[in-house]
Amino acid sequence: MNTLVPTPVSGSDASGLMMNRREALKRAALLLGAALTPSLIEGVLRAQPTVGGKTVFLTAEQFATTSAVVERIFPKTDTPGALDVGVPAFIDLMAGGYMSAEDQRTLTAGLADVEARSAAAHKKAFGQLSAEQQDALLKTLASEPKGRSLSFFRQIRELTIVGYFTSETVGKTVLHYDPVPGRFDACVPIAEVGRVNWTK
Repeated sequence: MNTLVPTPVSGSDASGLMMNRREALKRAALLLGAALTPSLIEGVLRAQPTVGGKTVFLTAEQFATTSAVVERIFPKTDTPGALDVGVPAFIDLMAGGYMSAEDQRTLTAGLADVEARSAAAHKKAFGQLSAEQQDALLKTLASEPKGRSLSFFRQIRELTIVGYFTSETVGKTVLHYDPVPGRFDACVPIAEVGRVNWTK
């Protein structure tokens, strides 16, 4: 499976790219209802994803668990799901290039905990469970009052939402991103311009 690896961004391309990503980050933060971590913001603004041949940080097993988790957070409906836009590879990129050692430990320990709970409850890997079983396990993590499991769930939820809404596919097909917008018409009825959420 192809994943993403970071390459530097410079010059005029970097300026435009960072402006676009900053706007997407604002939208993601509104959905999360919280401030984003500095390391995540830095990673999104500075890394230019390209197609690579292997993971940056996660093992194959951890990548598989991540893929199953993010698909339940953002499943495919009439719009692309988290897997369709490469969110697992985004998380791998962030972990390998921009997370602190503590955040890396939270991520890997959380993924291991998900698999341990899945094995204890169902004797199967998390990715082999039904959608209902996966949702129940994740809801358990999210409902725990405090501790490592809750920290992991918040972390991977944040990464999933930011990775999803800063992806090129979502920008073009869900948010209708227009890199060169036309003239500005104030107070235009939304029915006349379509579902344009954040580019007008």
